[in-house]
Amino acid sequence: MKRTEREPKRGVTFRAVLLGILLMPGMIYWLIEMEVVRYTHPTMAHPLSNVVFTVFCVMGVNAVVKRFWPRAALSSTELLTVYLILGVVSTLCTHDLLEILVTLLPYPFQFATPENEWRDSFIPLLPDWLVISDPDVRAPFYEGESSFFTRRHLSAWIGPYLWWTGFVFALFLTLLCINTFLRKQWIERERLSYPIIQLPLEMTEPRGGFFLKRLMWLGFGIAGFISVVNLLNSIFPEVPYIPVKRQNIHRMLGLRNFGAIRVAFYPFAIGVSFLMPLDLLFSCWVFYWVYKLEIWVGRVLGLNQISGYPFADQQGFGAYMAVLAFALWTARRHLADAFRTVFRGGGGDSEEAMPYRAAFVGLLFSGAFLALFSVRAGMSLWIFVLFFAIYFALGTIIARMRAELGFIVHDLHNIDPHGVLIDFFGTRRLGPRNLTIFALYNFFNRAYRAHPSPAQLEAFKIAERERASPRRFALALMVATLVGTVLTLTMLTHHYYTHGADTGHYGPWALGFGRGTFRGLDRWLSFPTETDQFAVGMTGFGAALGSLMMWLRMRFLWWPLHPLGYAMSGSWGMFNLWCPLFVAWALKALILKQGGLGAYRKAVPFFLGLALGDYVFGYAWSMADVAFDRSLYQFWP
Repeated sequence: MKRTEREPKRGVTFRAVLLGILLMPGMIYWLIEMEVVRYTHPTMAHPLSNVVFTVFCVMGVNAVVKRFWPRAALSSTELLTVYLILGVVSTLCTHDLLEILVTLLPYPFQFATPENEWRDSFIPLLPDWLVISDPDVRAPFYEGESSFFTRRHLSAWIGPYLWWTGFVFALFLTLLCINTFLRKQWIERERLSYPIIQLPLEMTEPRGGFFLKRLMWLGFGIAGFISVVNLLNSIFPEVPYIPVKRQNIHRMLGLRNFGAIRVAFYPFAIGVSFLMPLDLLFSCWVFYWVYKLEIWVGRVLGLNQISGYPFADQQGFGAYMAVLAFALWTARRHLADAFRTVFRGGGGDSEEAMPYRAAFVGLLFSGAFLALFSVRAGMSLWIFVLFFAIYFALGTIIARMRAELGFIVHDLHNIDPHGVLIDFFGTRRLGPRNLTIFALYNFFNRAYRAHPSPAQLEAFKIAERERASPRRFALALMVATLVGTVLTLTMLTHHYYTHGADTGHYGPWALGFGRGTFRGLDRWLSFPTETDQFAVGMTGFGAALGSLMMWLRMRFLWWPLHPLGYAMSGSWGMFNLWCPLFVAWALKALILKQGGLGAYRKAVPFFLGLALGDYVFGYAWSMADVAFDRSLYQFWP
């Protein structure tokens, strides 16, 4: 869908970046209240509801400004700049990044006891320049009724936070450099569809045509009606509840041997998923049931007695790597041209986020920083190379998955660098120091639902659609990364000093992140393991099956199954969202069969309206939840 008006472009402006930064503190505060205090998960699904709602409100104000002061109104590119900046800070302040880090740094010292023997096992291995060990600084963090902004507290935290801020910035910069090399292949040559960004693109369309379509408002109204009724149910239980949220049905259907089975009919999930390619929608729900059959077969034949069966994570990792290998093989000529430009010059990179030489130098310097950081912390150099090779490979395949598939949740729980290395080498060979750093690095490897890599590539896609400079978008993203990291760490830490991490004010993860991480480390150290032959074999099986499916897709146009559906089949996201994917597939298949491509295009505004309505009303209720401090209907999860 092309832009319908060629308005004069302001591009990525200072005022748009400044507006995004000024909105950051409010966004961070709301995320802390929702995710840390109330234990809901707005940053688990894409596009991020909090960002869509905020841009929707900014657009409302902008419409008034445009009516009375047209020259001061924000352009579509500026609105999308705000969208991207708020997406960065939401990626930082999430259960999958800094919300975990803050809780890990003081935890082992606070909860070490003679019984658990942590002071003898791994606490001596923790780098003192990265953690908080001072009892006078730790106590008020857990007890509350204090402030982060005291000289004693600031002086204790500022050293570790400076190091961790540099680490996060280097991590994001490395991903940006990698994505710079992939941009042209995926956006210009393969023309991947990027379904996740279609809603913000349509919302900010210059002439506002999206908001003039009746079908959009019909979808918006249906989602709003469901949301209002369920809000009333949360206040007045006698009001009927419309069952759109996840619920277990396996016991009711007598399917206990299949494991837990959930159905859900989230309007936003159906709306966004409708934009996914039909074959990928089909692959997702089909492979979900293949995974359930694996569980059933395992229970019938007794295979579930094998520890780790059915090895869904290992199969998934192998399949992801197969898809990545094929994607890189397809891009081999472009990558060869890019690296020729790096070493020989010749141009061809004027439209990139940065010149290829700059991207290559950025990779070298950010990689060197990560290496020095990790080795100084205690990680072996050879482990560092393997660990971050896996991490960046996973980041790249997640970016590919968002660009091609558009699935709204990409959690990859338990598919992470340390899990893969432990499967292949065992904890005994890896050694205590590496395992201890694995525990600290759990803050950005626990799950990848808010991984920064796909958002960066989506920024480049938006730049192409807006005919804007990708370099300015890249600069805005890195400014947002630095400012967002500092603000998130500061506000999170002050929140804990104010209310106390161990006072019951917070949801289960205020202590749960540290408990899970360091008890896991204790198990690694107390019960050494060798190479897991089954896990390694199933990783190879997943890679082989994923490669076969990719070959079949390239060889036969009619082949309907995509290996990404297979890779995600046992994931948290598929467990909760296979049903909306099935509904979206069935509706899309029916519309295409009965009305063709024209009918599909006419239907798109309805489904985008369904998503927007669910986001706008759902986010409004969550704001009321925080404002009135009472439990109201949450549209997700």
